[in-house]
Amino acid sequence: MTVFRKTHFPTPDAALFEAAGLAWLGEVDGGARVAQVVSAQPGLLELELIEEVGAEPAAVRGFGEALARTHAAGAPGYGFVPGDTPLFMGRLALAAPDPAPTSWGEFYGTERVLPYLRRAVEQGRIGGSGQRTILVARLLDGDLDHPQPALVGDGAARLHGDLWNGNVLWPAGGDAVLIDPTAHGGHAETDLAMLALFGAPHLVETIAGYDATSPLADGWRDRVDLHQLNPLLVHTVLFGGSYAAAAIAAAAPYA
Repeated sequence: MTVFRKTHFPTPDAALFEAAGLAWLGEVDGGARVAQVVSAQPGLLELELIEEVGAEPAAVRGFGEALARTHAAGAPGYGFVPGDTPLFMGRLALAAPDPAPTSWGEFYGTERVLPYLRRAVEQGRIGGSGQRTILVARLLDGDLDHPQPALVGDGAARLHGDLWNGNVLWPAGGDAVLIDPTAHGGHAETDLAMLALFGAPHLVETIAGYDATSPLADGWRDRVDLHQLNPLLVHTVLFGGSYAAAAIAAAAPYA
C-alpha cells in the first residue's frame, strides 16, 4: 500500500483525534468509505494514499446513500467525540461536553456557535449587535430544534464534521473516500450543509441518494444557512474578510 504521511496539525494530539474519527466513521457497515489509517502517533498520521481523478456522476448518488447510513449509525450524544483527545476545529480544542447537551440547539449554541462568535468579537471581526445573541438564545431555548433524517431517529447522528468538497476524494472507478474528519455526534443536516457551502460536485444527486435512503425532514432546505453558521464563524476566526459578513447573513433569517 502506498502511504500518505500527514504531519501538519494544530497540536500533536490532533493526529490521534483524526485517526480515532476515521476509525469511528469506518465502523459503519455500508457507510461512507474512509481513508484507511496505517499508523498514528502524536504529530504524525499515515494513511492509504488515494489517487483522485474526480467525481463520476454514477458514483455520486451512491455516496449520498452511504453517507445516510453513516449518519444513521448514530452517536452516544450531541458533542460526543471518539477517542481520548479533544476535537480540534479552527485551531480551538473542544472537549466533549459533560454533561452531554439534551438537545441539538443546546449543543449547537453552546459548543459550536458561542466559542467562535466570542473569538470573532475579541478579534474585532464581528461587532456587538444583538442579532447573533438573539440567535443563540433561540437555539438554547429550543426554538430552532428540528428532526433528524428518518434513519437517524431522535438521537445524534454520526458526523464527519468537516465535510467540505476537499475532504471527499474520488478515486477512479470507486466509491468516494472521506478524509480529515472532525468527527462527533451532531445533526445530520450539518454535514449536508457543509457539502453545499463550498460547492460539492453533483450535489443534487448526492442529496437525492441520501433522501432516498433516509428521508430528510420537512424544511431542510430552509435550514442550510443555520447549519452553515458554525463553519462560517470558524472561517471568520481563521481568515476574517468576507466570512464575517457571510456569518451574519446566515444568522439573520433566524434572529
